[in-house]
This record gives sequence, C-alpha cells and structure tokens, in this order.
Amino acid sequence: MSLPSTIEAISIPEPGGIDIIEKKTWPFPKVEPDHLVIKVEYFGINFIDTYHRSGFYALKQYPAIIGKETAGHVVALPTDPAVLNHPVFKSQGFAIGSKVAADYTSTHSTYISVPWKNVYAIPSEVSTLTAAAGLLQAVTAVSFFDEAYNVKKGDIILVHTVAGGLGLLFAQLGRLRGATVIGTTSTVEKAALAKANGADYVILYPTEDTVQRVLEITNGEGVHAIFDGVGKDTFDNNFKIIRRKGTIVSVGNASGGVPPFSVLKLVEKNVTLLRPTMTNYTYTPEEVQHYGRKVFGLIASGALKIQVFKEYPFTAEGVKQAQRDLVGGKTTGKLVVKVTDE
Repeated sequence: MSLPSTIEAISIPEPGGIDIIEKKTWPFPKVEPDHLVIKVEYFGINFIDTYHRSGFYALKQYPAIIGKETAGHVVALPTDPAVLNHPVFKSQGFAIGSKVAADYTSTHSTYISVPWKNVYAIPSEVSTLTAAAGLLQAVTAVSFFDEAYNVKKGDIILVHTVAGGLGLLFAQLGRLRGATVIGTTSTVEKAALAKANGADYVILYPTEDTVQRVLEITNGEGVHAIFDGVGKDTFDNNFKIIRRKGTIVSVGNASGGVPPFSVLKLVEKNVTLLRPTMTNYTYTPEEVQHYGRKVFGLIASGALKIQVFKEYPFTAEGVKQAQRDLVGGKTTGKLVVKVTDE
C-alpha cells in the first residue's frame, strides 16, 4: 500500500503538566532499512508516558511525540537483506497484514516506523486491543517474575497497588506459580478485584497498617519478595517487611522517585534490591521473541487475563483524561486509546 506523507500524533511542545498534551500533524516518520512500518489501531497509556510528558524521564528533543506501547498491522517490511534473512525475523512470521505490537518510544500516532527487534508477533487468538493493553505490563510481569526475582511455589510475595494493570498481572502470575500473594490497595472494591485475580490477602493501606498486617500474615518473618510500583511513599517500609535474604524489586515511581539512601540499609537482612527495566530483559531479538511467545501464549490460553479499565478516544483531551485517571489512583486494569478499527 502507498504510505501517507503525514501522520496524526499525540505530542508535547516541551516537558510540563497534562494540559500541554496536543494532537498534531507530523511528517511521516523516517523508515530505516531495518524497520517495520505499522498502522496503529490501539495504544496503551502507561506511567512512563507521564514521566516523559513531565520531564522526569527526559526525551531526546522537543517538541516530541509521546507514548511507548502500540498494536496494529504491518504495512511495510524491512528492506535490509540481513534482517530479512535473520533467523529470528524469519521465525517471527512477519508479513504484510500481520498483527503486531511494538515497544518503542514516541509512537502514539496513526503510523509508526520501528526497528523490527522491538516488535512482537501477535497470535491469531489475541486482538490488537488486548495486545496494546497487555504488552508492556504483561512482559514486565513475566520477565520480572523470571529474572528480577524468580517467584516459585511456596513463596510469599507483596505487590503494592495490586489492583492496577500491572498489579493484577502480578497477582495472576503469583497464583499460577503457587505463591501466596499479599497486595495493597485503596478501596474495598479494588480489594475484591485483586482477590478475584489471585491475591490471597489484600491490605487497605488508607485504613490499615501495612507493616503490621504483613508481619501478622507472615508470623513476623516478612515476605520473600516485594514488587513495588509506588516508589517514594512505600520504599522505607519495605525494609521492615522483607525477610532475611529477601528481594525488593522497585518497579515504578507512582508517588515519586526514591530519594538517595545509604547502601547500609541492605546490611541488616542481606536484602537484594533491584530497579530493573523491562527493556533490559528484552534487549535482543531472541529475548523479545522468547517473552513475546511466552506472554501471548499465556494470554491466548486464558491463563493471563488482561483487564481493560477504559477505552479513550484518539484526541488530545482523550489522552489528557487518560493520564489524569491513571495518576489519580482511581483506575483498575489498563487504559487504552483506540486509533483506528482492527
């Protein structure tokens, strides 16, 4: 198919508040020889979008298109013979019309051009809506449970904000692996959702003492691992509820970045502390293929269920509202924007 000369994209003129988000016309992105071109149908809204928008994680230049998670159909293949003959590229089955999802910065637009190694093949049983809602969070959940801390049968783990999109997936995976899952959340309704998705215990942090409850549940020993997407507000207490030789996985910064601290905090219990990013677990084409097949296989089989909180329109106001809802702490599951029909 012939490609248009321009795209519509969600962008910002400079770092700032939610109100700077705009939808603008941009030139069609440069297509490199190793790129796939994708017509976008859905994209997911993530906390990293808010970090890029605010400047907490700076983008390379401004004005800039924001966004990192998309799904749609392939409309153009790479032209580099080395790519076309790469064994992983060939085994992914990319073709014109293939359903795919992409993890690449500055891609919340009608068309994207991205390196093929950042693209995930979507099986026929999974829709582009589900792929856009599940890609980053599901690959994060599975790779973190494999590599940041290998969650196994008999473990007791704590998941902060267990009713969010990532937290619900942590709960489901914990149940699949035979772990006991303790979660924290803000309301009775969110607690019920978390329990329906695999959480064994849910602590309502506005009215309950998280440290006290975790120690009660674990007979004073603490948990084997903590997966913390909150950041600043929960960081110090994590050291009170992790057990000896336990692992704290700092997943995100919903309440703000963790301030500098002394490494001696790790000494008391020989604690392992990580601040991983998914993209360092999916850095090579082989890793992308491995986790893509694993995650979409779990989704296709129904073992992992992707919860969509709400679908927003592809407008500046739609994306603004999605970011407001996300940072407001009132959402459960994933927020997605519909760009075009499947």
